[in-house]
Amino acid sequence: MGEASEFDLRTLSSIVLRSSSLWEEENIQWPDLFGGRGSRNISPLGRLWSRNTSPARQKIVKTKPRGLDEEMVVVVSKVVQPDVPMEDNIWAMLPEDLLNEILARVPPFMIFKLRSVCKRWNSILQDNKFLKFHSQVSCHGPCLLTYWKNLQTLQCSVFSLPLKQWFRIPFTFLPQWAFWLVGSSGGLVCFSGMDGSTFKTLICNPLTQAWRALPSMHYNQQRHLIMVVDRKDQSFKVIASSDIYGFSTLPTEVYDSKLDRWLLHQIIPAVNLCSSKMAFCDSRLYLETLSPLGLMMYRLDTGQWEHLPAKFPRSLLDGYLIAGTQNRLFLVGRIGLYSTLQSMKIWELDHTKFVWVEVSRMPPRYFRALLRLSAERFECFGQNNLICFTSWNQGKGLLYDMDKKMWSWIAGCALQPYNRQVCFYEPRFDATIY
Repeated sequence: MGEASEFDLRTLSSIVLRSSSLWEEENIQWPDLFGGRGSRNISPLGRLWSRNTSPARQKIVKTKPRGLDEEMVVVVSKVVQPDVPMEDNIWAMLPEDLLNEILARVPPFMIFKLRSVCKRWNSILQDNKFLKFHSQVSCHGPCLLTYWKNLQTLQCSVFSLPLKQWFRIPFTFLPQWAFWLVGSSGGLVCFSGMDGSTFKTLICNPLTQAWRALPSMHYNQQRHLIMVVDRKDQSFKVIASSDIYGFSTLPTEVYDSKLDRWLLHQIIPAVNLCSSKMAFCDSRLYLETLSPLGLMMYRLDTGQWEHLPAKFPRSLLDGYLIAGTQNRLFLVGRIGLYSTLQSMKIWELDHTKFVWVEVSRMPPRYFRALLRLSAERFECFGQNNLICFTSWNQGKGLLYDMDKKMWSWIAGCALQPYNRQVCFYEPRFDATIY
């Protein structure tokens, strides 16, 4: 690999200009993240988009997917953009700061393909100037990260919601422990597991493949964990509340990356916890409790627990706490006594009156399709006013945007029994594990 040539810069500019038009398309296929070839788009919609269709000849295609109850209406239209002439004498003198700023706005999953252009771009992930620009731009967009083990090999794929494409990430850099996905925050992913008889907590950045195991806790027992990243402070914390069975006899432990140690805090008061149903919102950790009925709230700044008398809605079968933006806390769950009368609703906590206010409900056709053939078993998780539903033995997930009030299907992110785990993920090169 040599230094970047005029042709390389011209190629980069074409990629950047072209990528800006891909955010609205539905069936873009990209190669794997670390190599390999992507599949071609051979769907009927893909063939329609490949033709030069003028805006005046828009065509409406109605399809009825097998196994789904809803009807999808797609407006097919494409405006051909003329090629932009590139001036060699201009792009050859592109300043380094401007080049870094352009690369910082390229989707992170495409950076790996650009690294093969020259030596300079190959070492870009270790360039502090590029990482500074990268940390100042807005996030690429929400992604879904799926993790599972196949024949003793760790597997990971990431679905980019803006690009509407899956990318495979090799996880062979992690040790062969019995891992369980805890969650993700600020570009970092947290795992917990057992190394023999020792409970371990591991933090990694899937993009840079940097990882490390945290020091052992004061109490060597499997705990429910949640990770929180502070990007401004360039630090993270891991909160260990109850053990995996929901008992509250252990002190709350908090790992501080700046101190590189676990701090002992207050024991959760004697309550009957609802397993791992918890969410972190506005520097507070919320857990569901069955007795007394309501929520337990843990203040990260003071290390103290307190009970909130926020009673759950009547006929709630199962509920999940979801942290939204602007200190919003949601409760998502099924209601109903019989299967024919069930529905899925979303409530928001009124922090002043400690009551749950209904804000949305899942349309019946989506509810039936989500739980079909799943024995009514589903998982739910959220981030930044986005809520994702996945059900067992299904080949799809259901995404709900709280801001846009929109429902949409995502193929390929369904859970498999005892095998696959899913969470929201924000890809960032500047997320550090220290």
